[in-house]
Amino acid sequence: MTGLSLEPPTWAALCAGAAAWLWMGQDQGMRRARLIFAGAGAEGGGLEDGGGAGVPGAGAEFKASRLGRWLHKERSRARRRMEWLCLPVGLMIALLGGSVLPLVAAAVAVPLVGKRLRAGERERARARRADEVIAWCAAVAGELRAGRQPGRALVAATRGSVALGAATAPVVAAAAYGGDVPGALREAAGEPGAEGLAGVAACWQVAVDGGAGLASGLERLEGVLRAEREQQESLRSELAGPRTTVLLLACLPALGLVLGTAMGASPLKVLLHSAAGFGCLAVAAVLEAAGVWWAARIVRAGEGR
Repeated sequence: MTGLSLEPPTWAALCAGAAAWLWMGQDQGMRRARLIFAGAGAEGGGLEDGGGAGVPGAGAEFKASRLGRWLHKERSRARRRMEWLCLPVGLMIALLGGSVLPLVAAAVAVPLVGKRLRAGERERARARRADEVIAWCAAVAGELRAGRQPGRALVAATRGSVALGAATAPVVAAAAYGGDVPGALREAAGEPGAEGLAGVAACWQVAVDGGAGLASGLERLEGVLRAEREQQESLRSELAGPRTTVLLLACLPALGLVLGTAMGASPLKVLLHSAAGFGCLAVAAVLEAAGVWWAARIVRAGEGR
């Protein structure tokens, strides 16, 4: 390495690539750790659950607190602002290549990245709401076992719910003032992630019309929803490897450009300031987009199954 001299912009590009690599690995590790500990906590008897299966513990109480809600909002705002990072990255590449085209491409990428980030935020909100429905079923069943009336049990179990607050507001109003609780539950089940409330509506209808035990029905429904949720999370954890592979393969062209710049080949100048290079760049961009779309479609198909 004695004969290799790197300019400051090249060092900046190398540092940016290393930081992106470490961030991707840390994100995947955190996802797997959350899945492992979430599965362990769902079995009951853990420190967070306090020994009761399906009963929200300290983690749920913290999320429902004012500080937890504030942290969640700030985290969501930070994710929404990440799309604007495309502009400084495009500016850095434009300075390295001596062309305005990377900056224009970065400006075009801002709404596309923002759309993808918002879709991910909606997916996370859906997952949180599904978890809240499972915990809510267990809480309502616990209140019923403690001797509360169904309406009061439903209202008491909804307190402290973060993801279900807006979805179950009509349900709480119907339970408190003698309205159509099953109808309100079916309407609330239309929210993404709250589909399990349709089962709660069926249990409520059977308990009112047929006199069946509502608590036992909710406990069985909670078990079914929890098993389905664990199956989905298990499938997601199994697909974490292919997702990471697709992401790394998509980043290989950028890594090649960084290595070429480090070796003094000036690939950006060739790609951006010559007709042949610009043609290769256009074809490569089309093939890269098609490959990422195809691989992501395969992963989504496996996740759907």
